[in-house]
Amino acid sequence: MSANQNEKLNPITKSIINAQLSRRGVLAGVGAIGASVALASCGTGSGDTAVKTVEDVSDTEKIVRWASWPYYLDFDEASKKYPTLEAFAAKTGITPTYKEDIDDNNTFYGKVQGQLKIGSDIGYDVVTPTDWMVDRWIQLGYAAKFDEANIPNKKNIRAILNDVGYDQGRHYSLTWQSGFAGFGWNTEKIKKGVHTIDDLFAKENKGRIMVLSELRDTMGIILQYQGVDPSGAFTEDQYMNAIDFLKGKIADGFIRQVKGNAYTESLVSGDAVAVIGWSGDLFVLKTENKGKFDFAIPESGGTLWSDNVLIPSTSAHKKNAEALINYYYEPAVAAQVAAYVNYICPVEAAQPELEKIDPALAASPYIFPDAATLAKVKVFRGLTTDESTKFQTAFDEATGN
Repeated sequence: MSANQNEKLNPITKSIINAQLSRRGVLAGVGAIGASVALASCGTGSGDTAVKTVEDVSDTEKIVRWASWPYYLDFDEASKKYPTLEAFAAKTGITPTYKEDIDDNNTFYGKVQGQLKIGSDIGYDVVTPTDWMVDRWIQLGYAAKFDEANIPNKKNIRAILNDVGYDQGRHYSLTWQSGFAGFGWNTEKIKKGVHTIDDLFAKENKGRIMVLSELRDTMGIILQYQGVDPSGAFTEDQYMNAIDFLKGKIADGFIRQVKGNAYTESLVSGDAVAVIGWSGDLFVLKTENKGKFDFAIPESGGTLWSDNVLIPSTSAHKKNAEALINYYYEPAVAAQVAAYVNYICPVEAAQPELEKIDPALAASPYIFPDAATLAKVKVFRGLTTDESTKFQTAFDEATGN
């Protein structure tokens, strides 16, 4: 992306930064943590939470364990291995373990929160939560501060991602991938595609529609359909109108389920023919299934989000984790990942490297988006404590969670 394009992106960038800054204090999207906490290398905790200092045994245990989302790393079907991870192991002598263990931010956090609170190993040295969840980990002292001497490739992150409000200066996290939430569909079942909410909820799709359990994506899309900007100062009444719309589609039997990343399995099995889903997932499914699936940003507007790598405060392999993170911000490696996952690449210098792999992908606005593409999406704004409680409760009640 050129310098001129970056200048055009500044207003959007500012909205992202402001949205994330106002999310500080959000706890599971439900409440506030309270006052900011002092943060140290392995975290200090907040309130009554005491996080133990963990000895780093990276020099004697040459391993690193990574929890991430499905379809989020280059994978070779023939060998059943991750090529970039194999190359990392050969280069460093560190053995990585990679698990697709995150299906939803809240459910994953629920698995590990108790261990984090008492300073016990959660079984991972790198995790990949979404922006608002990263905010929570940092504020609770559950994220280890980077030794930046071990991550020189940090300098390669896009300038617009380098100073987000929840982690100014990027001392605890780095953007792994960003992407869009929009519409996905089975091209064999829906010939004309899905470009509007009316297309999604067409009568022939009834009972075979799934929407995301991520409140900010599903509700952000519905709000925009109703003419409301989710990045702006929308009201409680406007939000509840969108909740009523969601409730209606569930009650009427249009929506089969509300899911995390597992919605992809339902598309492949045929249980779902249309979804509110994530761009990268749909492009991977499209590639793996000979064009059977596709994705579009809704005409009324989609949402923009980012997931991030961070090191838990309980990691005993912090230096190895930093080596892994540093490796993935090499432009050639970032390009190899982008060629598979098809999300927005966080390394701008990866674009010429991706051109060597696949020129069409290097030109994709879904991987290296221009201002026109970003103008079609919104970042869900930060919520007050009261809004967080009311909005999450209403969403949970509507979806049966």
